[in-house]
Amino acid sequence: MLGQLVDLALNPSFMFGILVALGVAGTVITVSLPLLERDQLKGRMQAVAIEREKIRARERARLAATDKVSLRREPKAYMRELVDRFDLKNALADENTANKLKMAGMRGQAPMTVFLFARFTLPIIGLILGLIYFFIIGNTSHAPGIKIAFSVAMAGVGLFLPNIMIANQISKRQQSIRRAWPDSLDLMLICVESGMSIEAAFRKVSEEIGTQSLALAEELSLTTAELSYLPERRKAYENLAIRTGLDSVKGVVTALIQAERYGTPLGTALRVLSQESRDARMAEAEKKAAGLPPKLTVPMIIFFLPVLFLVIAGPAAIQIMQWK
Repeated sequence: MLGQLVDLALNPSFMFGILVALGVAGTVITVSLPLLERDQLKGRMQAVAIEREKIRARERARLAATDKVSLRREPKAYMRELVDRFDLKNALADENTANKLKMAGMRGQAPMTVFLFARFTLPIIGLILGLIYFFIIGNTSHAPGIKIAFSVAMAGVGLFLPNIMIANQISKRQQSIRRAWPDSLDLMLICVESGMSIEAAFRKVSEEIGTQSLALAEELSLTTAELSYLPERRKAYENLAIRTGLDSVKGVVTALIQAERYGTPLGTALRVLSQESRDARMAEAEKKAAGLPPKLTVPMIIFFLPVLFLVIAGPAAIQIMQWK
C-alpha cells in the first residue's frame, strides 16, 4: 500500500490532475462565496449608528462636566489675597495675558489669579531651592558667585515656567481646533443652507463636533450663549476669534460680521472658507512631511550607519583576524 502511494506521488500525470482539481475547486469556491453571503450592510450601518450615538452622548456629558467645572471654579483665598495685596494684576498682567488665558481655555478670574500667583511665587521658590541645593546640600568647591548665578537662573526658570505652560496649552488647543474646523464649517454650511438660524447652527455644530474636538465644541457653545445675551452680535463673533487665535476662524468671523451688517450670502462664503481651511490643513501636512528627511538624518547617522559599517566590514575583519 505504501509503495502504491509513493508511485502515485511520483507519477507526473497524477500530480498534475491533483493540482488541476485543486485549482478548479478553488475557483468554484471563490465564485460561489459572494453569492452565498448575506447582505450585512444594514446591520453594519445600524451598529455604526448606535456606536456614533454612544460617542456623542459620552462627549456631550464630558463637555457638560467640563463647562460645569471651569465656570464655577473659584480661586483659593490665600492666592486672591496675595494677588490683591501686591496688586499683581497691574504689575504682571495686561490685556494680552488675559487673551492668552482665554486661548488656553482658561476663562474667568480664577485662572488669572492662579497664573499671577504662580508667576510671583515660583521665582522665589526657585531661588530658595537653588540656594539650599548649591550652598547646603551640594556644597561644592565652586565660587559663591557661580552658585548665586545658578540660583538666579533657577529663579528665572520659575518666572517663565507659567508662560511656557500656557503657550503649550494654547498650541495643543489650537491644533485640535484647526483639525476639526473644516468639518465644522461643512456642518455649519449644511445647517445654514437648510434654513437654520446662525444660533441654531452654532448649537448644532457644537453638539456634533464634540467627538473630534472638545475645545472647538466649547468655543462654539460659548459663542451660542454670547449671541443670546450680548447686545451686539458682532462682539460675540469677535470674542470667538480672540479665544481661538486662528486666522481661519478670523476669516469666518469676518464673513459672519459682513453677513450681519450688509446682508451678504453666508453660504457661498462658508463654502469658500471651508475649502481654504482644508487646503491650509493639507499644506501643513505636506510641510511636516517635507521636513521629515532632515529630521531623520541624525537618527540614521547614529543608529543605522554604525550597523551598516559593521555588516560590511565585519566579515573582512573576521577573515583578517583568522588569517593572522
